[in-house]
Amino acid sequence: MNIDTQPLRIGISGSYGGMNLGDEAILQAILAQLRASLVAEITVFSHNPSDTLARHRVEHAISARLLPKKEARQVVKELDLLILGGGGILYDGGAEAYLREVFLAHELGVPVFIYAVSAGPLRTPSAMQAVRDALNHCAVITVRDRLGYRLLEDVGVQNEIHLTADPAFLLEPEEMPIDALVAEGVQQERNLVGFSVREPGPAAPDIDPEDYYALLANAADYVVERYDAEVVFVPMEKTDVQHSHAVVAHMQNAESAEILRRRYSPGQVLDLMRRFEFAVGMRLHFLIFAALQGTAFSALPYASKVVGLLEDLKIDSPPLANMGIGQLIAHVDRSWDTRKQIKAKIENRLPSLIHRANQTNALLSDFARKEPPS
Repeated sequence: MNIDTQPLRIGISGSYGGMNLGDEAILQAILAQLRASLVAEITVFSHNPSDTLARHRVEHAISARLLPKKEARQVVKELDLLILGGGGILYDGGAEAYLREVFLAHELGVPVFIYAVSAGPLRTPSAMQAVRDALNHCAVITVRDRLGYRLLEDVGVQNEIHLTADPAFLLEPEEMPIDALVAEGVQQERNLVGFSVREPGPAAPDIDPEDYYALLANAADYVVERYDAEVVFVPMEKTDVQHSHAVVAHMQNAESAEILRRRYSPGQVLDLMRRFEFAVGMRLHFLIFAALQGTAFSALPYASKVVGLLEDLKIDSPPLANMGIGQLIAHVDRSWDTRKQIKAKIENRLPSLIHRANQTNALLSDFARKEPPS
């Protein structure tokens, strides 16, 4: 790669296309780091190319799933480097699809950089084999948490694995205007507590949806009454809106709950987190945003990637599966009562995570500069 005389042609493949604010935060942070260190012509493999082009400063965006393999091969062939990641994309049912461009790159001799991914669950033989075969031929592998690191080793990845951190730890806030919150109906006079909910997912696969919504609604009602709070539901992706409405529908204090309805950027949601006295969340990047703003939170770990974040921050949290309302309220209440200690833990651990997040692009830049011209 001759990075001094012409732009690097870099492809970025991941879960992009406007479906999830956390994924868009990842891409925004990756692009900011790339642009600051390398001259590049960037192509994003996206679920929604028009959304990606509208949100991000990239030269090209192409369909990640609709593009026929022959056409995808031609796009990959023109690249100097393919980046896979970041995000939790190596899991049963999804890994093989996300690895399609990686296998094409291997066939064409295009180097692949795995960018701060997490892994799991990985239990099916086909997914484990795909991950093992793909990553053992990658130039550089970086993961964002120790759980992913251990899992990749367990499935047979022999290449060196570097522990870094989620790129979203490098995201910069963008002002969320007060007027926007007023228009959403948020009352500024009371304590604001942010909530992030989603479908139960693998953490509680057997729970009845009505029981699940009632469980979270009871926790939200307790927060309203116990802390004299206004609960603000923050959808991190479109499907979160319907789950938020379902929770509010089960609340006794629904008049003290608001669901954000407008479209916000990841940076604006990050800015919003500083207005919360406390947060209760399931989505990983909702919790990362809280940590970045020093907001104490109570996590409901629906997936291993959330457990990985809690492990990094040295914060305990019980599993969501089989949790009764008493246990959930006790957990939330304990987190509220110890929020100063939680904030201190975050303040102590956050610099290390930011440093680790910076290491991913440092490894990428070093690799690009050492590669011979294509």
